[in-house]
Formats: sequence, C-alpha cells, structure tokens
Amino acid sequence: MTTQLTTTDPAAEPERPPRGRIKRLVLGRPSDPRWARPALWAVLILAAILYSWDLSRNGDANTFYAAAVLSGTESWKAFFYGSLDSASFITVDKPPFAFWVMEISARIFGFNSWSLLLPQAAEGVAAVAVVYAAVRRSVASLTGERGAYVAALIAALALTLTPMVVAIDRDDNPDTMLTLLLALGAWALLESLRAGRVRQDGQGGREGRGHPLLWLVLSGVAFGLAFNTKMLEGFIALPALPIVYLIASGARLRSRIGRLSIAGGVLAVITLSWMTVVDLIPKASRPYVGSSANDTVWNLAVGYNGFGRISGGGFGPGAARTGGSGPVASVAPGGGTGTLGGGVTGGTGGTGGTGVGAFSELAHRAGGALGGGGAGGFGGQAGIGRMFASTLGGQISWLIPFAVIALIATLILIGRRPRTDLARASVLLWGGWLVLEFVVLSFQQGTQHPYYTSAMAPPIAALTGIGAVTLYQAYRRSAGWSLVLPAAIAVTGGWAFVLLRRTPNWNPWLPWTVAGATIVAVLALVLGWLRSRRSADPRDGAVTAGRPRRFLTAGRPGRLFAVAGVAGLIAVLAGPAAYSATPLSQTISGSNPLAGPTAGGGFGAGGAGLAGFGGTDAARSGSGTGGYGAGGYGAGRTGAGRTGAGRTGAGRTGADGRAGTEGPTGRPGGAGGYGGLGGTASQQMIAYLEAHRDGATWLIALQGSSAAASIILATGGIPVMAMGGFRGTDAAPTLAQFEQYVKQGKVHYVLTGGRGGLGGGGFGGGSGGTVASVTSWVEQNCSAVPASAYSGAASGGSATSGVAGTAATGLYRCG
Repeated sequence: MTTQLTTTDPAAEPERPPRGRIKRLVLGRPSDPRWARPALWAVLILAAILYSWDLSRNGDANTFYAAAVLSGTESWKAFFYGSLDSASFITVDKPPFAFWVMEISARIFGFNSWSLLLPQAAEGVAAVAVVYAAVRRSVASLTGERGAYVAALIAALALTLTPMVVAIDRDDNPDTMLTLLLALGAWALLESLRAGRVRQDGQGGREGRGHPLLWLVLSGVAFGLAFNTKMLEGFIALPALPIVYLIASGARLRSRIGRLSIAGGVLAVITLSWMTVVDLIPKASRPYVGSSANDTVWNLAVGYNGFGRISGGGFGPGAARTGGSGPVASVAPGGGTGTLGGGVTGGTGGTGGTGVGAFSELAHRAGGALGGGGAGGFGGQAGIGRMFASTLGGQISWLIPFAVIALIATLILIGRRPRTDLARASVLLWGGWLVLEFVVLSFQQGTQHPYYTSAMAPPIAALTGIGAVTLYQAYRRSAGWSLVLPAAIAVTGGWAFVLLRRTPNWNPWLPWTVAGATIVAVLALVLGWLRSRRSADPRDGAVTAGRPRRFLTAGRPGRLFAVAGVAGLIAVLAGPAAYSATPLSQTISGSNPLAGPTAGGGFGAGGAGLAGFGGTDAARSGSGTGGYGAGGYGAGRTGAGRTGAGRTGAGRTGADGRAGTEGPTGRPGGAGGYGGLGGTASQQMIAYLEAHRDGATWLIALQGSSAAASIILATGGIPVMAMGGFRGTDAAPTLAQFEQYVKQGKVHYVLTGGRGGLGGGGFGGGSGGTVASVTSWVEQNCSAVPASAYSGAASGGSATSGVAGTAATGLYRCG
C-alpha cells in the first residue's frame, strides 16, 4: 500500500506589495515565506565564515598548485597550459580550469594567500547556494512549497557543515571547483525538467523559465568544465543525469533522445577542447604534460587521472613504480614501521585516541573484507567500509546513514506518482550521484586522497534535507511511518557517537552530549507516537491523511516535539559542526587537507591513521605508524613540530618546508605541501643562485616538483626546472634536450641527488631512466660548487648542498 503525502499549507497571506530588486534579493519574493530568505543568508554567511576566516594562516596551502598559480600570473603561456614554472618546462598533473580562476584573482590583487584562497572560499559558498536552489525548486510537489524551503535550508546547512568541504574550501586544490561544477550540472538538469513541465496551478504556461534544451546544454557545459578541472573524476556522477532525464522528462522519447544527443555533443566539445588544442601543438613548442606517460593530455586523462586511479594501474600506493625494490608499506595493527619501495622507512604516527568499539572496528575491517584489498592511496583501504573507517569517517560519513534511509524511504513514499514527477527525479538524481561516488571512491585501488570525497557532499546534503522534511511529514500523517524518523535519528546519532569516540581526548563531553540528544529526540518522537495512537479513532486505525495530529501543533505535546526537533538537530549536526570549526584555528596541510581533531592534514597517521599506507586502527591509540615519516610530508596530523623517524632513522623535524617562515618577498610560508619530502634549497643557496643566474631561463634544475615549487614561491616566481615532474619519473628533459639547454645558456645550475618527487626509487629516491641519465651527465661534465660558496662554511668543503632532508645532494654549475 502506498502512503500518499498531502500538504496543508496555512491560509494564504494577504497579498504583499511588489519589492524592488535590492529588497527582493535580501528578503526574497513576496510569495516566499518571510523567514526563508533571511535564513538562507544566515547559512551563506556561516559558510563564508567557515571557508574564509583567517585564510592567511594557510599560507600558500598546496605549494605545488600555488607555484603553478604564481607562474600563471607571470606568463600567459604558463596560464594556458597550467605550467608549474613560468618558463613552461612542465605542467602540473591537472587541467588548468580551476587554476585559471585563482590566477585571474592573483593578477588583479597580486599573489598572496587571500588572492589565492578567497576564490576557493567563494566557490564553496556558491555551491551551497546552488544546492539550496536545486532542492527548493524541485521537491515542492512532495513536501509542499513551505516544506521545500525547509528542505533546501537543511540541505544547505548540511553541506556547509561537512568537515571535508570546510577543509577543501580553505585550500587551493581543484576539488572545490569540481564540487561547484557538479552541483551546477545537477541543478541545470533539474531546471531542464522543470522548464518542460506545465504548471499545475491552473494558470497555464511552464513552471520554469527558459527552454529545456538550453538548461540541458548548460548541464553539459558544467560537466565538460568539471572534466577540465579533474578529468575523469568529474564524470563519476555523469551517468545519473541522462538516465534521470530519460525517465522524468515530459517530452516524447524522440525529443528526449535528440536533446540528450545535442547536450552530449556540447559536453564532448567542452571536454575535448583544451585537451585537443594542447595535443595538436608540437611538443617542442609547449611544456611537457606532467604525469603523462607519453607527453599527451589524452594519456594523462585516461591513465594517471583516469582508470589508473580506479584500477591502481597508475601511480599510487599499491601500484607499480619505477625503480626501487622494497615492499610497499605494511603496517600491523600493533604498530611498528613499514617500508616503502627503495628502503624508505615510514615515520611514527601522531597522537590519537583509544579504540572505539566493535561498531567502528567492524566498519574498518569490512573495507578489507569486501573491498578486495589494496592500499588505495591516502584514503584508507579500499572496500565498502572505506567511508566509515578511521581515515574518512570523520570527514564525510556523518550523514550518510540518514541520507541512505531518506533515499529509500522517500522513493517508497513517492509511490506510483506520474513518471514525470519532479520530486522523484530530484531524489533519483541525488541518489544516483551518491551511489556512483560511493562505489567508485570506496573500491578504487589507485591513489585516493580524503578530499576526493568532497564530491559526495552535495548529494548527501540534498538527500538529508529532502528526507528530513519528507519523514517529518510522514511521521505526522501516517501511523505506519511514524517510527522511521526516530530510527533515522537514532542510527545517525549513534554513528556520530562512534566517530567522536575515536578521539576521546578531544572535547570528551561532546560524544556524550550527542548521545544524550539522540536519546531525547528519539524518546520524544516515540512518546508522541504513542500518544497519537491512544488519541486516534480505533475504528480508523490511523489519523486521517492530510490532518496533522494535535499533539504536534499546540499545547504541551507541541512543546515536546519542539524539544525533539532541537535535540534531533544536535544529534545529527553537532559532530560535523565541531569538526568543521577546527580549520578556523588550525593550519591545514595544503597537500592533504583534513578537518577535525589535530587537523593538520599531511601524511602522518595522527589521530586517524592511514590504513595500508599509514596507521591502522591502532593509530587512534597513538601506536599506529605514519605513512611517510612524521612531519616528513606535510604537517602530519598532530599539528605539532616534532622529530620523526624520517628516512631510515636519519630524522628530521616536522616542519613543512617553508611553514612559518618568511620568504624573500615577505609573504608567509606555506602550510605544508611537498617541500619537506624532497628537500628545499636553503635561503643562502637561493641567494647565491639569484646572484649568479647570468641570464639563464631557469634558476636551477632539480628532480621533482616538490622542491621546485618551494623555490618558485620563495623567489616570487623565478622559473625552476622540475626534472621528472610531480613524481620525478616523467621523461623530461631528455639528455639531448638538457644538453641543448646548457649550450643555449638557459640553465646553469643543477641540484643532484634530491628526492623532490613522488616516484623513482621508493618514495622519490633516485629514479632510473631519463632523469638519472641527466644526473649522470651533470656529475661527469659540470663543475661542483663548494658549499662554502653559498653557505659560509670553511673553504674546501664538499659539494654537498644545504638541502634539508636529503642525502648526498650536490650543486653543479654547467656551461
């Protein structure tokens, strides 16, 4: 039997006079509820505060991408290609669309933390507004007009308070732009369906503005730009859109197929435009496509940024690497250290809490049991339990239980509505998006960072908002559905308690507050249900549909439900809200931003451990093992400068490259990035190189992008040649190319022996192939520069450079 939901909005208010544009912007349309627009502004202001407060504390955030942005402000060629250096030797590992926005901001306001990161915060706020609009304009047939406003507000608030969204929106990774574009694509598809519907209020005409095809084309443009932001990751949710359109569009089947074909053509043009232009340009006239196997964007899209991420065939923990013979990191539950290929020993994990009981242990182990194993990168072990395990649980999983219950229950409640029902289309779209992202991100075997899950946040938030209102209305009107809302709150609040107990020393009162609020909300709802059963007519067996129960509307029982509502919000949102507040007072690691207890990001295990490539559950009790050496790669998860095991016991501090230091340009140092891994040249060496540049195009050549990016930022954008690219293994430059650069006087100085990339022997160590041949040629044909020339050491010192965290590095002068 299908439960039909009907709504009984209050009597129509007296017609209000028309408002001017400014007043309409601030207060909404006259037909809107008086509270709706001010409430939306409150949520958007909250989002703006969370995403932009004290942004400068994050410095350059991810220095790899920050260097590309700075280079793009120095050269339009670097701008177009997304080059790491302004001389366009090599590109970064992503398409440039997201960086173009930051580069335009930096060109207008000058390069600094605010011009770099504020566009990211603005994109995050815009995504909240888009999700609000998409929900409000699509579910009124299910929830009623006022219910649609409530559902949209809850969705906007849920998205605003998602911890991973807060962390990534304060960073310069391209995922912030990706989330916005995906939300825009979903909203445009719903508007296309809405524009094709005939009004149901008897006034004639269409519900939405514009032609359905134009909205569908806009959706294709959004997803095409999403591809040009993160390549195939931008297409994970795409299959849900044409399926929903074919199901829900009111047009004839031939028209539906024709419109989808046109939109698909636009999608293909946008998707392939930048890629095709770059690949058609002769390789000698453009930079090397970083992280590709054959210097083409196509290979980058389908390999490193495509199927390699899913299958593990590309670079990443658990994937094959060039050079090195040691095993991939293996961490036993009892702690200890693992090794990385090439003999790099992982550092000790950071501080953390104690175990969290059987529930979270089951979720963590399910990842390995059902996921087919695989390290899966920095997001924990692949499997169905990945989103709930220690690494990702506190970042994205808070509202997944509620969203799943809402998805199933809402589709059942919608029942046998017409095929073109817009509310069903909305629920199917958000649900399809969530399922696709969940399956791909849970089971991918290649490199996976926690911030990839930010793409799941909009559907989780939308389903939470729609489900909250729908289940509330079902609770009021149907005895058979009265226990679903309490059950959803109980499961979600219980999961929040488990997540918070993973770090029991962090705000120890909070998990018990959430548990208490959950109990209060559930008991209040159940008590109201029992009272309604006693007050119902036994001959009917249920309250008449469409007539609210009295206990929910007035008197003492009404106050009881108000208590249940407040307690329910605390139970569901207090945990993620607390996590989301931490980045405002803690510097996040730009390379791996995280929110929550000891939210520094980076790759130390910290309080959350990195399963497979970092700590296991044991890391939560402080006994786990960090992935890449404590403090050796970013800020770690403890946020404190500490000495880690480093490389085979050599030991180095937890400083993040330039973190907390003042560069020559006076800008604050970065908040992590990759400088600590590969080693960055000392200030004395940089000053020496600038003084002896002698007209060279590149200040210095060295292996990998990590140290190169730090030097580019430290010098205000002077080009640095990152041999081997991001991983240190790209075939750039060839020996012949490098010899030509030396003859032409384009490069004079080379730093050998560094480990500034992520490939090569083990974790960034001396790669074979192209870079190794260049290094060998340099050592045989160039002159070693004594350390005393730039470090002030006694004469006669060795050629070992002042590079932190590396062994046997040498500075050479060529030509």
